[in-house]
Amino acid sequence: MSPEPRVPLLEMRKVGAHYGAIKVLHDVDMVVYPGEMVCLLGGNASGKSTTLKTILGIVRVTEGEMDFLGERADTLTTADRIERGMAVVPENRRIFSKMTVRENLEMGAYLRRDKRAIAEDMEYVFDLFPRIQERLEQKGGTMSGGEQQMLAMGRALMSRPKLILMDEPSMGLAPLFVERIFEIIKQVNERGISVFVVEQNANVALAIADRGYVLQTGEVVLSGPAKELLQNEGMKRAYLGEV
Repeated sequence: MSPEPRVPLLEMRKVGAHYGAIKVLHDVDMVVYPGEMVCLLGGNASGKSTTLKTILGIVRVTEGEMDFLGERADTLTTADRIERGMAVVPENRRIFSKMTVRENLEMGAYLRRDKRAIAEDMEYVFDLFPRIQERLEQKGGTMSGGEQQMLAMGRALMSRPKLILMDEPSMGLAPLFVERIFEIIKQVNERGISVFVVEQNANVALAIADRGYVLQTGEVVLSGPAKELLQNEGMKRAYLGEV
């Protein structure tokens, strides 16, 4: 007997999106399977962040279809998508700067009522980010950029998501901190949480991802296993800084 086909966690089929009259995504096909880490790469103005916003419902799908958990999702509100198991670590962190670290983490669990499991997840976040536990009563806005990135990731984990969407997690961070953040992303993924990373730093993202997609002006121009993309000559020239 042949093995049963894997059912995608997230699937985009010929998705198009517009900003007003301007079409910004063109026939985008992407899939994320349960437990996978997938990265979306591309230069500035390639459509990476727009793709993530389209998955979240901030930008509306105007052509094609998107499924999440085996059901149509492109007609759902952003709140509905989050309630069904999406979580986002936004570009530039966007934590609640006037709230304490504890309050930021609690906001991540605002849809949940399972107090014991919430407490367990809080301990898991502390294990990943001991620095956060040391600063629970500190205002989020007074933390460094790297600490805010940790807090944004912790807040996303507090929703116990099925899929974490990360928008440029390396942005504005020192190289050593980038390495640490991606180590933690890998640990989260190894716990069974699917991760979709939008990232400009192709080397670091492909080093830990299962698969990758490359966008140019809103179109997927390359896709495949991460190891193959790292060796792809066109990829090297365009995104890895090699000739």
